[in-house]
Amino acid sequence: MGAAIRTRIVKIGNSQWVRIPKLLLEQSGIHTDVEIEVQGDHLTIRTASCLRAGWDEAFAAMAEQHDDALLDDVISTDWDHAAWDW
Repeated sequence: MGAAIRTRIVKIGNSQWVRIPKLLLEQSGIHTDVEIEVQGDHLTIRTASCLRAGWDEAFAAMAEQHDDALLDDVISTDWDHAAWDW
């Protein structure tokens, strides 16, 4: 673990903010969205994970195994076939 840098919590409107020194951000490699988690009396800030990471590979594997069929039968109604007027 690196050296700690002391900073203050700043009130801005109804929120409170922590200013993160540029040096710490550069060392962490964090540049965009983050996740903040409470662990006891600690806040952990980390790069946000990609919500759909690995989906392309998973879908390709499903298609390869022919496991990508719909589970429910498609039931159409009159509403599905009605002409739409906009």
